[in-house]
Amino acid sequence: MSQLLDKAKNYVSEKISDVAKPEGSVTNVDFKRVSGNSVEFLAMVSVRNPYSTPIPICEIRYSFKSADREIASGTIPDPGSLKAKDTTMVDVPVKVPYSILMSIAKDIGADWDIDYQLDLGLIIDIPVMGNITIPLSQKGEVKLPTLSSMFA
Repeated sequence: MSQLLDKAKNYVSEKISDVAKPEGSVTNVDFKRVSGNSVEFLAMVSVRNPYSTPIPICEIRYSFKSADREIASGTIPDPGSLKAKDTTMVDVPVKVPYSILMSIAKDIGADWDIDYQLDLGLIIDIPVMGNITIPLSQKGEVKLPTLSSMFA
């Protein structure tokens, strides 16, 4: 009996592995605004849904690193759904406290930008398959605004 169950599990896993799954990419990370206690960046994520039905995004987990240190991390619960048979743009705001920015001042001061690595996990709920995580990662640099450009 257990052999029959193992065969059934293997068959189902093979069939599911051939099914198209949503795919995503980080299209841009940019400076958004300065608030009273932090600097906010905005990551724009493009996710393609191959299914004919919308798919809910359960949550987004992110980790924002610079100078080999994690400077921000968090979870965004229930950020919406992926449009059916379409590409959806998802905004991921990332807040970095001033105190942490000061700790990486050497990197910022050299060229007035932040070299970063952004790791994201989009957790989506696909019917029958359950929750799956779409892992995304991007490295790059974000130019910080100068004081004169902020008040111009």
